[in-house]
Parts: sequence; structure tokens; C-alpha cells
Amino acid sequence: MSKSVALVLSSGGARGVAHIGVIEGLLEEGYSIDSISGSSMGAVVGAVYAAGKLTEFKEWVSNLDRVDVFKLMDFTLSTQGFVRGEKVFNEMKKFIDDRNIEELNIPMSIIATDIVGKKEVVFKKGELFTALRASAAIPSVLKPSLIDGVELVDGGVYNPIPISHVKRHGNDILVVSDVNANIKNTLKKIEEKSNGRFAELIEKWNSFFPTESKPKRLSYFDLVASSVDLMQDRISDYILEINRPDVLVKISRNTCGTFEFYRAAEVIEHGKKEFKKALKNASEGVK
Repeated sequence: MSKSVALVLSSGGARGVAHIGVIEGLLEEGYSIDSISGSSMGAVVGAVYAAGKLTEFKEWVSNLDRVDVFKLMDFTLSTQGFVRGEKVFNEMKKFIDDRNIEELNIPMSIIATDIVGKKEVVFKKGELFTALRASAAIPSVLKPSLIDGVELVDGGVYNPIPISHVKRHGNDILVVSDVNANIKNTLKKIEEKSNGRFAELIEKWNSFFPTESKPKRLSYFDLVASSVDLMQDRISDYILEINRPDVLVKISRNTCGTFEFYRAAEVIEHGKKEFKKALKNASEGVK
């Protein structure tokens, strides 16, 4: 099997940090990542790696606790979304210089969605953080990005697994990391220690971002999240059916909640474990 890799990283919120484990697994096995495409969190992780800052990003995100994540939520009263989404990218700029996409170490395609024009927008050049902010704008949660008069939202809305936009080379292999797989979750959640000081904050967090299914009517957020999940499932199945990757890493969409970045360390290790399993299956011809 060729050691040159064209890597595709799916959308998926906090589950997307599992892509870090996939990249680490590829490098440990001696593979060279020669091009990347990504949507939403997949675009963020891919761009961080292409900028040569994966170690710094992993250290930062792995040390976030629930309170840190909540503080990164710059809430707004906008009718288009209740989070501006600027704080987190400003934090990332502390260890990643603002640069153009074409200045990254390897070719990178970042996918966003023109929600009014009903089409995808592919960034291969231009300001990196501008493209990432647009690609990660989860509908109804993060405010859309307005670029040249066009409102752009999460790339996963139109193309959650952007295989068609990764640059291919002659004998490379196509590796896809899908963190929205409709499969059983095998990662058990580590129980958090109780902390009375943050009880009120945690209660507020759970009201915004519920992490467990309860026998009650769906909230507004639940309805939006479930609708987007169902849509992405159908689109992803179609994409993978017509573009069969050489190695497909499948990580359950139930691995963690969309905003549970405080679980990053365990999710990253889970991603590496699932990559090793997928690579073994591919080598043995197991579907």
C-alpha cells in the first residue's frame, strides 16, 4: 500500500478532535499526508496540521475543561445564532499565525456552504481563519460568516465528507475519517468529579447542550441538531457509496456531544485506536 495519503476529514463538532488521533496514527505508521480536505471541525484540524501546529493545538484543546469551553462561548442575541464564534479562533491565533491557505505546508481545501445560493464554497486560497470561521458556522448556533455579501455556514451542511475536493496524486491512497458514523459507540465516558463551585454553570451548560437522551419532547436545539444529523447521514452514505476510500475510519456520532471539547484527550486517543483498526481491516481486505 502506498505511503502517500490524500486525507479527508469530516465535520462533527467536538467529535472532530478524533481526527488528531487519526493523523497521529498515520504518521506513526510512516505515512506522508500530501493533501487534505475538510468540513467544519475537519477543516480546523486539517488546517492546524497543515500549518505545522498540531502539537500545540492538541495540548491546548486537551487541557480544556467544561468551564473553559463555556468561557469560549461568546454569546449574542442575534436571531441567526447565539454564539459569535470569534473567541475560539482568537485563542488559536495565539499559536497559529494568521496566514493564507496557499501558504500552508500542504495543499488544503476548506468547505463552507452558501446557504442562500444552496451550493458549496471551496476555499483553496485566501485568509485561513476567515475560511475556517465560515466552515465551522453551525446553523442556528454560530452566526453565519458574511463574505463578499454571501452568507456562509457549516461546510457539513452541503458536503460533510469532501472527498471530491482533496488533491490526488498518482499513487496515493485515499483515507477518510468520518466522525459521524451511524454505528455503536465504543468509547465509555469518563465520569467527571463533582465540583460544587461550578454546579450552577454545569446546570446552565446542560440546558444549552444536553448530552443524554431523555423521554421528553425535543427542545429547539435537539430538533435542529437531530435534523442536521439525519441530513448529514444521508449525504455521507451517498458520498461513501460512490467514492470508496482505501481506508475508512468510522467513529460513532454518539462518541461525544457537539460541544464536549472538554473530553478531547479521550476522544483523540479513541480516534487513533479506530484508525489502527481501520488500517488493519484495509490491509486484510475486511469491509
